[in-house]
Amino acid sequence: MKRGRVLAVVVGGVFCLAVMSLYRMLETMQGAEPVHGRDIAHRQMDEDLFHLQQKIDRLERLLIDNNHLVARLRDSLLHRQSPVGGANNSSDSIHIRAGPLPGCRLAEELKDGADGVQLLDVYDLLPFDNLDGGVWKQGFDIKYHGDEWAEQPLELFLVPHSHNDPGWLKTFDGYYHDQTRHILDNMLVKLEEDSRRKMIWAEVSYFSKWWSEIDGQKRALVKRLVEAGQLELVTGGWVMADEANSHYFALLDQLMEGHQWLQTHLGVKPSSGWAIDPFGHSPSMTYLLKGAGLRNMVVQRVHYAVKKHFAQQQTLEFLWRQSWDSSSSSDIMCHMMPFYSYDVPHTCGPNPAICCQFDFHRLPGGRVFCPWKIPPQPITDQNIKERALVLLDQYRQKSRLFRSSVLLVPLGDDFRYVESREWDAQFNNYQKLFDYFDQHPELHIKARFGTLADYFAALHRRLSTTGTALPTLRGDFFTYADRDDHYWSGYFTSRPFYKRLDRTLESTLRAAEILFSITLAEMRRFRGDGRLVEGFPAREHFQRLTAGRRSLGLFQHHDAVTGTARDPVVIDYGTRLFHAILDLRQVLQSSAHWLLLLDKSQYHHDQSNPFLQTDEVISAQDALPQKMTLVLSDEPRSLVVFNPTEQLRTSVISVVVDSPDAHVVVAETHQPMASQISAVWAEPGRVSAEAFQLSFIAELPPLSLVVYHVTKAPPGSTPRARYSVHRHGNPLSIQSEHFQVSALKGSEVNTPLSLSNKHLQIWSSPETGLLQKVRLQSGLVHQVQIQFLWYGTRSSAHKDKSGAYLFLPGEEGPQPYSSSEPPLVRVTRGPVFSDITSCFKHFTHTVRLFHLDGHAGKSLELSNMVDIRSEVNRELVMRLVSDVNSGNRFYSDLNGFQMQQRRTLEKLPLQANFYPMSSSSFLQDSKSRLTLLSAQSQAVASLRSGELEVVLDRRLQQDDNRGLGQGVTDNKLTASLYHLLLEERQGVAQEVGGASVEHLSLLAHLDSLSLCHPPIPMVAPSDNQLPKLRPFLPLRSSLPCDIHLLNLRMLEDPQEAGSPSQEVALLLHRKGFDCSSAPSPLPSCSWSAHEEVDLEELLAPLRFRSLRRSGLTLLRDHDEPGSAHQQRHVARLRPMEIYAFRVQID
Repeated sequence: MKRGRVLAVVVGGVFCLAVMSLYRMLETMQGAEPVHGRDIAHRQMDEDLFHLQQKIDRLERLLIDNNHLVARLRDSLLHRQSPVGGANNSSDSIHIRAGPLPGCRLAEELKDGADGVQLLDVYDLLPFDNLDGGVWKQGFDIKYHGDEWAEQPLELFLVPHSHNDPGWLKTFDGYYHDQTRHILDNMLVKLEEDSRRKMIWAEVSYFSKWWSEIDGQKRALVKRLVEAGQLELVTGGWVMADEANSHYFALLDQLMEGHQWLQTHLGVKPSSGWAIDPFGHSPSMTYLLKGAGLRNMVVQRVHYAVKKHFAQQQTLEFLWRQSWDSSSSSDIMCHMMPFYSYDVPHTCGPNPAICCQFDFHRLPGGRVFCPWKIPPQPITDQNIKERALVLLDQYRQKSRLFRSSVLLVPLGDDFRYVESREWDAQFNNYQKLFDYFDQHPELHIKARFGTLADYFAALHRRLSTTGTALPTLRGDFFTYADRDDHYWSGYFTSRPFYKRLDRTLESTLRAAEILFSITLAEMRRFRGDGRLVEGFPAREHFQRLTAGRRSLGLFQHHDAVTGTARDPVVIDYGTRLFHAILDLRQVLQSSAHWLLLLDKSQYHHDQSNPFLQTDEVISAQDALPQKMTLVLSDEPRSLVVFNPTEQLRTSVISVVVDSPDAHVVVAETHQPMASQISAVWAEPGRVSAEAFQLSFIAELPPLSLVVYHVTKAPPGSTPRARYSVHRHGNPLSIQSEHFQVSALKGSEVNTPLSLSNKHLQIWSSPETGLLQKVRLQSGLVHQVQIQFLWYGTRSSAHKDKSGAYLFLPGEEGPQPYSSSEPPLVRVTRGPVFSDITSCFKHFTHTVRLFHLDGHAGKSLELSNMVDIRSEVNRELVMRLVSDVNSGNRFYSDLNGFQMQQRRTLEKLPLQANFYPMSSSSFLQDSKSRLTLLSAQSQAVASLRSGELEVVLDRRLQQDDNRGLGQGVTDNKLTASLYHLLLEERQGVAQEVGGASVEHLSLLAHLDSLSLCHPPIPMVAPSDNQLPKLRPFLPLRSSLPCDIHLLNLRMLEDPQEAGSPSQEVALLLHRKGFDCSSAPSPLPSCSWSAHEEVDLEELLAPLRFRSLRRSGLTLLRDHDEPGSAHQQRHVARLRPMEIYAFRVQID
């Protein structure tokens, strides 16, 4: 047995060597070809070589599969010999496993040192009693003796700022023209007048627009102010991003766009983060900031009870650590503002009535006043002593909440410093107060204007001098409440149509970035001289990519993706997203066109009449995509499918055709594809006679462009879906010329509807069509019910009701969805997929099974089409009810980057137990896990053991008094898409008791990848004179299952603005995956316990002329030295970490 295994490995090695030699010979032959002026003979030779290469590629893939098999056999032996899993490939498919999967992450209990803070434990500890704290309503009386600063004087930094929302009550352009440009114009004048004056600025989207309009003299002055430390660019993102709904791809992309702009135009890199208005805070954002080179950060919107607790414990300044990080490498210093708001009344100290008197923009005679009825006074010689001591008392009280005597006091608010006189009022009056403090050393205070850099430098010095340690903190700051029981869990779902459009743009942008970067590298290789092909609009496409990045970046703003802007502003955002998607499709189509051409000289770019077009048409910013109908004939119609993922995937591709019979083959081999013709339903009970859905099973290599031929087929030759329809108590008859449509009869009417594939069997209610039970391959049957519910809002007795931000449900709680008439239930059965669709008045729900052999067939696809435009003050919820014994715990993702344990607490109101879910959530017990994967962000909760519910849409007639001034009534017909995965768990003795770190399973990661990055079909014109196309396969094999190609992002040419350079940003994310379940059947990708990865082997046959590790935003200052021209490009990729490399593809 052992000898046979060794022989298999040796034979495999010899075979590998032979294939590689043949491959290198082939490459040499191709490289020797002259590029220009090929004649027909050369073209024929090129085509023959291409077919040979394709065959060798297939042999290589078979060899890789063979190697996987050998490795699995070896791993099986190792696992049986040793209890520890450490092999470098996936474990055997038979489930006799002595140890966990290689490279997986065991669930671990979080245990910190004596000074560690775990937020989940804080929530368990707090009474959430909302006691009246006196002048600081949500806090407590702060006491001091007066001699606390005798040895260490109070060192105060007053930080002027102006919070500029890139859209909220006005559009981005509206705010810019009315306010922002005047703020920045005045900044230049007023900071230059006095070198002691300082200012911080956060939003690069506004700053870049202003920069483009000012002259060279003003630009030079900006640079001088930055170099002198008077102006600091903080965070450096395109926007101050939302941290609940945004996906980590978009969070990093907007940060990169801002940082790249700052590097190019100002030569600066931000060191401090400033997030004063996002409605809750995520550690995913802190991870990205730390990876981008920031060392410190400030946050503001945190639950008032948590702020009070942190103030009592003097833990408002802490080292924020990632939950999954056992080291301190991810730590970032964080300062939490202690009071209600970031405005002046709530930043100088605990008493807002006093602090408001030191907001000199509110001096009598202006447009803004103090609600506490005591206005500010101009500082004069007569009142300066009294005013200085009153202000000092507030500073001292605030200082007692922190561990050091260095104090940060912001000075600003939304769109402040528009007018010249506000600059004068604030700076002149405060300078008098600071001068007075300097003249009276017995007061023990040194106060001055400062930036965040000034503050944190002084803080680090003071902590070092005194030997003061800060606590470490793990966890997140959701769900936010600013007062009473006003929890901001409504915005997790508000405007779900645009949350879905956001993710459509994100996946389109990533696909376009990757394909464009590969296309330019291929062009340079093709020409042989490093230059691009003439006639290809590389510069125009790069500018489309840049505009797409900026549109996606703008929408990550904390009043955009959140759904909390006014109706006209939402339309403006939607229009930007819509146009970005259309422009990026041009980049995809043009890049694919060039890559696919066998004879590259035939490439011709015609923007008005592109060679390839995506098969989906979006007609307007508020319209759902519609499939275009392909006209078929006996001549083959070319259909190109791009797989934007790094994995070989088996996918069902669906297109709409004009014939009930169609034939699909792989263009290159003429291999027929398993297919199915389904009805296109014009209405729930009416079949279209003109259009038909053609679905076929495609095997798509990683990042490939595969060409299929679709032709009209002889009548009856294509397998057709069969339909059963039913409406309880109200039978109906549906006629169709092309499909068998039958009604349920007799005992069928009361028998559960059932569908199955090789992995699953499901049962649904015959009355509603909604899921009831699932049987796994093992034979275990689980209860998994789907229900729909309504939430209302509070009665008229309450002043406060739900709105765009707040979720304030009615006292009656959730109510089961009921309809005046039973739903039409439609069952589809076919060889490619089967499904059950339930057509209710307010939504259409479909549960679908795919008949796929591999792991892609293991999940259920759930889709909803929701329309609640007829409703008043209602929210629609989809709830899963299972027999998973999850207790009061569940897990939801943070920005698609990591999972966070949640605890449903009875001491909190219902709305407090809803959390943001960007892409996944799960329930588990020791035997099973139920995972819901999502293609869009929304609110999620688990209000009882075994239950998981997501909010689908909300329609609310009133404002919730947070400044928006309107309800949410611009609802659309909205689609939502999910995958549901039920997995058995093994080797789990019991649930970890305390706060624990958990990860998605390997299967869930792969499923989420395919859900969020679907294949992109493109069609060529129906012209028999088409040029010859060949498939494009840039990678030899899939990346390891746990390594995600986050992006391959073209960088701008430093010498030629607006043009692509020869460098791209390669971004890889190694995902942490759970140990308790092994995917079966095994996926084609491998996984490993080894952290060392050869990047050229990983991405073969792509080759790198140079490769440097860099920071996450690719600033040149963060490039690691000396790694540009090494022979092997080996990198250490640790689980959970994102890595960025500056590469030139050879």
